[in-house]
Amino acid sequence: MIMRNKREPGAPDYFSGNLRTISYFSFRTLKKATRNFHHRNQLEEADLGLYISFSHCMGNNISPKLLTKLILGKLDDGRLIAVKKLSLGKSQQGETEFLAEVRLITSIQHKNLVRLVGCCSDGDQRLLVYEYMKNRSLDLIVYGKVDCFVDWNTRFHIILGIARGLQYLHEDSHLRIIHRDIKASNILLDEKFQAKIGDFGLARFFPEDESYLSTTFAGTLQTKWVRKVPWTDWQSSSSRRGYTAPEYAIRGELSEKADIYSFGVLVLEIIGCRKNTDLSLSSDMQYLPEYAWKLYEKSRILDLVDPKLQEKGFVEKDVLQAIHVAFLCLQTFPHLRPPMSEIVAMLTCKAELISIPTKPAFLDRRRSIADIISWEIISEIFPSPLTSDSPSSSRPRI
Repeated sequence: MIMRNKREPGAPDYFSGNLRTISYFSFRTLKKATRNFHHRNQLEEADLGLYISFSHCMGNNISPKLLTKLILGKLDDGRLIAVKKLSLGKSQQGETEFLAEVRLITSIQHKNLVRLVGCCSDGDQRLLVYEYMKNRSLDLIVYGKVDCFVDWNTRFHIILGIARGLQYLHEDSHLRIIHRDIKASNILLDEKFQAKIGDFGLARFFPEDESYLSTTFAGTLQTKWVRKVPWTDWQSSSSRRGYTAPEYAIRGELSEKADIYSFGVLVLEIIGCRKNTDLSLSSDMQYLPEYAWKLYEKSRILDLVDPKLQEKGFVEKDVLQAIHVAFLCLQTFPHLRPPMSEIVAMLTCKAELISIPTKPAFLDRRRSIADIISWEIISEIFPSPLTSDSPSSSRPRI
């Protein structure tokens, strides 16, 4: 139950309505929990992105000043929390946006999404209180940033947890939501290594009657598409390398299938325990989906598996099934990628793997010897389903 502060007569009641699914914390309580927001308790910048504002989903343009610090705290009952402190400045707009964020977060809670524990609105103080993820983000493990081996059973449940979280956003929530930034650093792990999707700063509501939205590409990879596009601008840049679905990056066609493509890349990363793009490797191994498909064609797909996992042992049938699902998620045409409910069913063996994947969608580097890819070449590789002779949208059911 949310407790309300006493307000002066005529003051707007920003906490009217249904906010009963979270707790209200006093500023004094959070100040004590964080040791007066001590700088030593401030979480790293990488962690800050994981708890970023949901308010972008509402179409709000939030000033960077409103997204400031994320502080580790400990409540009197021993619970660890991540406190996000927002700065309102002199504008009352911040309080309205704060309320919008709280309402949105409380309306789409799921065990595989980062959970909002509570909030604080005290004078000009606005704070959000999230559960703290003991094992931090998935990229630390997958990319070898920490010395932590994760066995196959744990990896499989991480994959399944991400899939269920996306299924909720795409199909089961009362709002149809596209995350738009599924990647290893945006997956948090609790003390039991249960996966939780974070960072909804780029998420979009999706109309039920639309197959896709035409939108400007947004994400960690910020590229403006012009007549000629350097290969390195498309396939490199920042931490979102290789996660972006081609129809979204090239034509700005956004649907839940973009999340599904990103999920497919992430599954291969978890199995191989490596980044999807690693320019330090030989040219045939640099881009993970391309390398995985070459191994598949040579009947050597198990060579993709993390060497440490091969040493410790894994269930071959389950790994092959997960790789098969990943390839289905990476299909060139969006309508050939299965919805998340089917992906969950395949991963849990409640549906058979009948569909045969075709070559995943990735640009052929041999077409870019001059390091320049023309728009015509890109369109030839990834023609729009609205103007091409693409396969029928009636994909074989599983």
